[in-house]
Amino acid sequence: MRPSLSTPPAIPAGALAAGPQPVLCAPGNLVLRPWEHGDAAAFYAAYQDPAIRHWHTRQPASEDEVRQWFEQYRQNWAQETGASWAVTHDGGEVLGRMAMGSLNLDDGVAGCGYWVLPAARGAGVAPRALAALSAWVLGDAGFHRLHLDHSTRNQASCRVAVKAGFQLEGTKRSDAIHSDGRHDMHLHARIRTSQV
Repeated sequence: MRPSLSTPPAIPAGALAAGPQPVLCAPGNLVLRPWEHGDAAAFYAAYQDPAIRHWHTRQPASEDEVRQWFEQYRQNWAQETGASWAVTHDGGEVLGRMAMGSLNLDDGVAGCGYWVLPAARGAGVAPRALAALSAWVLGDAGFHRLHLDHSTRNQASCRVAVKAGFQLEGTKRSDAIHSDGRHDMHLHARIRTSQV
């Protein structure tokens, strides 16, 4: 049973799932779209990259498991608990991933994360895709705050966050485990009153 709120929810239950997961566009012909069955090979290949493996400890064991993840992503959208997008060139070639989770519709708060394939790094794909996701989350979706965290040792992720307008809010000490042990994590966020 859900407890009663003393304030109205920031986002009414059912508001997100009432429609399909949106397709988002970003400069440079980037299209963020829901994952498709045919993306399984590219998604699985991403997790063979040492950097992605290092910073993302939850990893699929096979393309079949990837397809199970894709089905879970569809369920997450329907249940309003999360969403995951393929970052693509014009809707085709997969360049990376954007995801949102930890959705709190009552407070209008969500978290996000990302990775980019090695061949697409250094071209501004991640900041442009993250800015597009942020614009939708803090705009049409109706959230008030979008946050992310990354290891203090992951300077590339920090640059992405800052370029996409996420302010550094602090350090969470020994907050996450990566392949080489526990890491302090930087916390970044954008809020709706920020320029979207």
